[in-house]
Amino acid sequence: MASVNKVILLGNCGRDPEIRYLPSGQAIASLSIATSTRRKDKNTGESVEDTQWHRVTFYDRLAEIVGEYVKKGTPLYVEGRLKYGKYTDQAGVEKYTTDIIVSELQLLGGREGRGEPQSEGNSAPRRAPVAAAPAPASRQAPAARPASGFDDMDDDIPF
Repeated sequence: MASVNKVILLGNCGRDPEIRYLPSGQAIASLSIATSTRRKDKNTGESVEDTQWHRVTFYDRLAEIVGEYVKKGTPLYVEGRLKYGKYTDQAGVEKYTTDIIVSELQLLGGREGRGEPQSEGNSAPRRAPVAAAPAPASRQAPAARPASGFDDMDDDIPF
């Protein structure tokens, strides 16, 4: 039987990332992501915001990207998997952890001082900046589309 362990988060970085390197040279970045939901309180009728904090870990190239571009408050989209752990603290008490091991990352904030969107990750292409001014009138006509074999067909199709 197949199984799925997938997490998708869209939230804000809660603290600056902690970057460390293993003796093998592998980069590891850790940070927390805050996600919020809003609901209406039944008793008071006021809007209540509920914030959840998620421990997130990045490896290799994604860790290097996080170290270079992410800081506290940066909006992030991440995809990954849950990983549960257990350790014993200094007082001898067993503690349990839940981490998200990230496989996909997209930076949602613009670059500082440039206003152009920024995206990184394995499958996310870099977006082109949006032009603020209208195109000049002397702009060239778009390139001709390749012939599809349907150019000579009659446009009077009954359906």
